[in-house]
Amino acid sequence: MAEERPTPESLDRAAAAVPQSWFDFRPDIGVILGSGWGRTVLQRPFVDRIPYSDIPGLGASTVQGHAGEVRLLESGARRAVVFCGRRHFYEGAGWGPVVLPVEIMRRLGVRDILLTNAAGAVNPSLRPGDLLLVTDHVNTTGLNPLQGPVLPGWGTRFPDQSEVYSKSRALEIKGLAADLGITLHEGIYAFTSGPCFETPAEIRAYHIWQADAVGMSTVPEAIVANAIGMHVAAVSCITNMAAGISGQRLTHSEVMESTEAAAEKMGRLVAAIIADSAAGI
Repeated sequence: MAEERPTPESLDRAAAAVPQSWFDFRPDIGVILGSGWGRTVLQRPFVDRIPYSDIPGLGASTVQGHAGEVRLLESGARRAVVFCGRRHFYEGAGWGPVVLPVEIMRRLGVRDILLTNAAGAVNPSLRPGDLLLVTDHVNTTGLNPLQGPVLPGWGTRFPDQSEVYSKSRALEIKGLAADLGITLHEGIYAFTSGPCFETPAEIRAYHIWQADAVGMSTVPEAIVANAIGMHVAAVSCITNMAAGISGQRLTHSEVMESTEAAAEKMGRLVAAIIADSAAGI
């Protein structure tokens, strides 16, 4: 049976699958690529790669649009560790696969983390293909990967969440987007457990809560990374209007089509963030 939550022993087993050369590499930034974001780096040269299936407790991705491997990249003097695809809580394997990438980044010495995802628009002013810089989140689920004993290196029992998403890093990313001629919206992301898309009534409730976008990822990793002390940034690609806004039925194929259409600007933004990562916060 899958562990609901990682243990010190399971984290040690996962880290043991990472070659020593990766620890010597000392990445400046860690990146987790969500649905449709994988191609932003898969065509770039890389230093080394490990399939998720080779890392105990992580396992192969089960969702279309997630390549399921982690890569080391270099961009000039900048270095990055990039998880091409993510695991989700709704896949049924517990919190371990969801947050293991963050723990591996911590052990590699990563201080800055970029999380990406595909999301539905709750704010009717957003449109499919828009990019949204996450400024805060609403955890609608009552689920939290920090529940249970405090794990080594994961901060205090009661982590502050006044600024989960680094304001200074957000300013840098907005500047990079402006330089690239990319419109970058800002807003609040609502996290749901999935795998069902939300109901129209739920979307109306999230709108009252001032959420601008909704999705099934990112917040668990952000919670752990913030508790660890990382500087967190997150960007969503808006792939559809949420339930009840457009009147259309929602499908995962629509998600993939929208990210495909936006892939070029997604790739340029991710490349710029990686190249700028050594500037720090």
